[in-house]
Amino acid sequence: MSKALRFAPAVKELRLHLCQKSSTSEGVRQFIEKFYVNLKSQNPTTPILIRECSNINPTLWTRYEYGIEKQIPLTGMNANQVFNAIENLTNKTNSTTANRLPK
Repeated sequence: MSKALRFAPAVKELRLHLCQKSSTSEGVRQFIEKFYVNLKSQNPTTPILIRECSNINPTLWTRYEYGIEKQIPLTGMNANQVFNAIENLTNKTNSTTANRLPK
């Protein structure tokens, strides 16, 4: 059974960059097969973009409200480590957005 993960309201977009064939992106490809469907069903209004490109290092990009972005490399991670990286970037309100007043 897949793990459930609901994104914090401050998360506006999630992007995964990976290579279709390289061994450094193997864990990201496994993550997509194992967790993507459940992740998207738990967060239906948040765009989750998967970008494939030859010979790039796998990277996770998270965009928050006010245009703030964070990225972390996923090189050599397995599917569970990729899930944990996403959980770390999406489960809390970004500290820089928490102090802002609503528009």
